[in-house]
Amino acid sequence: MDSSGLATQLRLWRDRTSPASVGLPSQPRRRAPGLRREEVAQLAGISGDYLVRLEQGRAQHPSVQVVQSLARALRLDDIERDVLYRLAGHLPPSPSRIQRHVPPSVMRLVDRLGDTPVSVIDASWQTILQNQAATALFGDLSGESERGRNRAWRTFMDLPGMGRFEPQTRSMVERDVVADLRAALLRLPDDPDLASLVRDLREQSPRFAELWETTPAKPRGAQRKTLHHPVVGWMTLDCDKLTVNDGELQIVVFTAEPGTPDAEALALAVVIGLQEMEAVATG
Repeated sequence: MDSSGLATQLRLWRDRTSPASVGLPSQPRRRAPGLRREEVAQLAGISGDYLVRLEQGRAQHPSVQVVQSLARALRLDDIERDVLYRLAGHLPPSPSRIQRHVPPSVMRLVDRLGDTPVSVIDASWQTILQNQAATALFGDLSGESERGRNRAWRTFMDLPGMGRFEPQTRSMVERDVVADLRAALLRLPDDPDLASLVRDLREQSPRFAELWETTPAKPRGAQRKTLHHPVVGWMTLDCDKLTVNDGELQIVVFTAEPGTPDAEALALAVVIGLQEMEAVATG
């Protein structure tokens, strides 16, 4: 690990990243055009004190998860991301491993979609990024563990926050998750995180284990989901995906046909969620 080089690069990348580029409001009285330390820390989901120690060369061996989060927060491109990995003492991601780097262009796209719930997930169904509307609709995952941020894990462990599916939708989602994970494992047989997830799901979820034995591999496609919101009730949403990074990242967009009761329910659910988030933030 090059602590001094890492410290210098983090400061330089932070100074060159404008608030507007990461979806933050610009303020007239800023000492520098770049991000503040606390803003980077919040975007990366790490403590401000830890970022200070990294920028001062006092922190040793940041984890791969921290490096991934800093690369997203600082909007690094692929070449810069690899530099960050090496400075932190890690090998950059290889084609045989799941690609989790979100390009700045994808981050801008997610930011621009505003009130439309959008998530970015990787080949293991790990939530890498979601916008405020998705957080309002499905819950805040920023404080969750790695497994807690995984949609496949949350589905089969029946964790709260993703909405209650009607039975037909739940069956479809479960089968799609299993088929897509099997396809991912065929593409990336040497990825330890993916293999570990599948192994643990087979051991801890009888339903997953049953489907794993009977469901053929098939990459995930578009879906229509009917789910229940505790306030607005049932709504049916189109769940479409766009693929980036050679298909290893998926941009998942939730919409409803304009002018329908489902569209009204979706808009109201997002507003309610945003209000609840603001109430929590203000105490």
